[in-house]
Amino acid sequence: MGAPTILLSAGDPSGDLHGAALAHALKRLWPEATLFGLGGPRMAEAGVELMADPAKLAVMGFVEVAGRIPYFVRLFRRVRTAMETRRADLVIPIDYPGFNLRLARAARAAKIPVLYYIAPQVWAWHRSRIRQLAEDTDRLAVVLPFEERIFREAGARATFVGHPLLDAPAPGTRQALCRQLNIEEHRPILALFPGSRPQEVARHMAIFVETAIRVRAQRSDIQPVVAVSSAVPARAYEGLPFPRTPDSWDLLWHAHAALVKSGTTTLEAALARTPMAIAYRTHPLTYWLAKRLVEVDHIGLVNLVAGKRLVPEFLQGEATPAALAPALLSLIRADRREREDALEGLDQVRAALAPPPGGPPRVADRVAALAAELIPHAS
Repeated sequence: MGAPTILLSAGDPSGDLHGAALAHALKRLWPEATLFGLGGPRMAEAGVELMADPAKLAVMGFVEVAGRIPYFVRLFRRVRTAMETRRADLVIPIDYPGFNLRLARAARAAKIPVLYYIAPQVWAWHRSRIRQLAEDTDRLAVVLPFEERIFREAGARATFVGHPLLDAPAPGTRQALCRQLNIEEHRPILALFPGSRPQEVARHMAIFVETAIRVRAQRSDIQPVVAVSSAVPARAYEGLPFPRTPDSWDLLWHAHAALVKSGTTTLEAALARTPMAIAYRTHPLTYWLAKRLVEVDHIGLVNLVAGKRLVPEFLQGEATPAALAPALLSLIRADRREREDALEGLDQVRAALAPPPGGPPRVADRVAALAAELIPHAS
């Protein structure tokens, strides 16, 4: 067998980031490997041949997805056909459960090995699918420490590889960030992360901006800064009263506190040791359905890893400037116990996300090593 043909499938900016790192790791193993599938600009730059417009993939929520079902049905058929006609040696779904769970099942039916990277959080919203996921995959590379036990008990060959955010590049300097944003280096920054999808930004932006205005009314030294996403049209950020930057990693590292939507950003803030409050709003029907399906006590990944309500969460009608501003002010003040507890807890989360000893130092290389086990004759 020569260089392998590998199908990778990611559907949002976070998956694109981690998929790109994995693509580079696979190319280190097999420089002549053929990589194709779904992803974003980072995966394309890493050598993955994309089969769809990344902007059309970044949608979430029961109601929001329902209106796009015909598109995703057609896309799934295209990907499945390409997987079979191009004789993929391995399929690597990356998170993105609505699409990738079906892809894993189709690959399994076609007798193609499946390595699921960043296993979907079926333990939170659909426990009946845990065993199905175990049956549809050859290996699971999980990135949250408690997931390994959950999936292994269901019969999956699950391996905790550590969280890929730990391999993110070192941030730029505070001086460079402040110069870019034209803000004062000595004054504290409040980072605002309304989301990485258009629908998230539309629901959160006004709330986040008004919250920052209220915080600044109490603390005039605070400098709010908005993190922007390349997956969101530029017009969504027009008219903002605060500076904005695409350098979200640098922003989190140099922020004094952050207001973030639920998702991977909560772990990024934890690794940056930035105290935060979590807010999230979605379509009312999506929220109604989620309340009846979700089986966990927290929605924030940082709280799930901590095993407790380390970070305050504000959902739907609770996510108001009147509620969010006081929570952030408590985290901003250096003399408040809330800030001290948050910093101590974030240190514990970082330690929990570290990969077990032994093996390659980078998470992507650990995942690539699992891939090599599934196609051992590739060269």
